[in-house]
Amino acid sequence: MSLPLPQTVKGASALERLQALGMELPVLADNAYYVDHRAVDSSIHIAGQLPYKDGVLLGTGVVGRDVDLETAQELARHCALNCLAAAVQGVGDLDRVRIVQMLVFVASGPDFGLQSKVANAASELLIEVLGENGRHARTAIGVAGLPLNTPVEIQMICTAV
Repeated sequence: MSLPLPQTVKGASALERLQALGMELPVLADNAYYVDHRAVDSSIHIAGQLPYKDGVLLGTGVVGRDVDLETAQELARHCALNCLAAAVQGVGDLDRVRIVQMLVFVASGPDFGLQSKVANAASELLIEVLGENGRHARTAIGVAGLPLNTPVEIQMICTAV
């Protein structure tokens, strides 16, 4: 068994650690068809988030064919950041967010087997920002296609601490 990934970013709060990484929580656009989060008992279910930044989809294509691994990892970080923004809507404060499970969808061909490496980038961000509250159960799967031809989509389940 390997040792857990250490949290290396310094800051007294999750928001300070996020800012130390040069990031900030985005404002999520409203959608007429679904909500970004739904609380059920103590769980907050986060709708699948795409790699949007300031209303712009950051990439399209299939990972391993049109999109390289490093770009896919960056897109996964943006998806995770958007998930955190939805989680904060649900619990009110980033320091109260605990990630329970993350599901990472990677648009990829049948010969691409590095979905977990794409997902690792999102996992690392969550651990850097939330510490132990960012450690989670995870599934990373390859799919034939995703909405708007995006390479990555992430869905989460969180709880408030």
